[in-house]
Amino acid sequence: MTHQIAIIGLGYVGLPLARLFATKYPVVGFDINQQRIAELNAGNDFTLEVEQDLLKSVLVTVNPFVIPSLNKEETTVSDEVYERSSEESQSIAPVLSGAEGKRGLYCTHELSDIADANIYIITVPTPVDKNNKPDLTPLYKASETVGKVLKKGDIVIYESTVFPGATEEECIPVLEKVSGLKFNADFFAGYSPERINPGDKEHTVEKILKVTSGSTPEIGKVVDDLYKSVITAGTHLAPTIKVAEAAKVIENSQRDINIAFVNELAKIFNLMDINTHDVLEAAGTKWNFLPFKPGLVGGHCIGVDPYYLAQKAQEFGYHPEIILAGRRMNDSMGAYVASQVVKAMIKKDIAVNGAEVLMLGITFKENCPDVRNTKIVDVVAALKDYGIKVTIYDPWAKPEEVKHEYGLTCYNTLPCHSARSEESLSAAQLESTSASIEKYDAVVLGVAHNEFLNLDLNLSLKEKAVVYDVKGVLEGAENTL
Repeated sequence: MTHQIAIIGLGYVGLPLARLFATKYPVVGFDINQQRIAELNAGNDFTLEVEQDLLKSVLVTVNPFVIPSLNKEETTVSDEVYERSSEESQSIAPVLSGAEGKRGLYCTHELSDIADANIYIITVPTPVDKNNKPDLTPLYKASETVGKVLKKGDIVIYESTVFPGATEEECIPVLEKVSGLKFNADFFAGYSPERINPGDKEHTVEKILKVTSGSTPEIGKVVDDLYKSVITAGTHLAPTIKVAEAAKVIENSQRDINIAFVNELAKIFNLMDINTHDVLEAAGTKWNFLPFKPGLVGGHCIGVDPYYLAQKAQEFGYHPEIILAGRRMNDSMGAYVASQVVKAMIKKDIAVNGAEVLMLGITFKENCPDVRNTKIVDVVAALKDYGIKVTIYDPWAKPEEVKHEYGLTCYNTLPCHSARSEESLSAAQLESTSASIEKYDAVVLGVAHNEFLNLDLNLSLKEKAVVYDVKGVLEGAENTL
């Protein structure tokens, strides 16, 4: 079987996977966001998960499934090179040569471009709604899309995090209804949960062991061999799709519960006036002590996945106590951080109502532009409830995305005193222009971006001010979580 792969969804998960598969196979990446497709075809990834050189090295400008001069019986296309017409993209021109050499990534928003695929990999988000209920809408829509072009013999692989049973009970019926084909007779399915860690340049997709599964033992082997061909870390073939789904959802639930435990410790030790990070450092000297730290739990995985497992458990009549208790603890931390900042201000006799606070960071983790489900917004909202004016500075976040998602103004450079809305300063400019830097009653380090670690916070502090370190990374910070 000659694999022709379509990746549905080109975000934080889909693009790195598409890029990797494109080094060995013909790949078409599909996304409904036309702006995203235009950016990718220009060699730019705003998520910063795939570097420009890597992306351009696999991009092609002609659908690799449909090569006009290629007879289907031929096995070679010697020195076939596809050049971009635009002058600035001349570097994107990989060679397609032969059945085994035919490879490359073609990005599109046109459904017809994925019609000739025989393997469809769905990598769309699986969020929760405002009531923390699983929202499968993106999965349903993606399944409908694939169903329109599904053919006999095709395999549909899901990577999105779901509760056990979602692939076969929720997604497969959509594929059957739209395509008119019969599951495990006309088409087949697989599940291989994503393990992308946004912003992590060490543990990239090919270096993370992949769990695989198939709707039949034979298809499981096909799916496993497919991933094994590009994943250098290896694969683990699970016996069923439900096992693979369950494995993924408990990975992040486990981390969530462990972080909730240390968050509760932080609340206890703060009451006792004991530094939590010092306690964890001392306890960590034992060989089997798990190195978790307190903090805000956001992002697309850890703060979301436990709700998927909890929802399914409740459908079976079981109320998960530990899982939901962990979620309640971690969801409470934004308001808790804000209350601790206010207490520190009161101790310094700083008037809270009308005070000005600088929030350093709004992404859900350090050195990454991802603002999905960031819990910094909970801190900001709680501080505003106290009547505090909050300025957000984050060199990684996209201000327009922050505005669209949360209605908040975010600056990529440090605001100046003279014209906050029009003028700002980078960290490199601060020393020579310290007189113009905005001064604050408190500075809260919410995200440990590298840019913040060497920032001279004294330049941003009023004479009587508070520094609160959520991450526990600032030397000499008097207030930490």
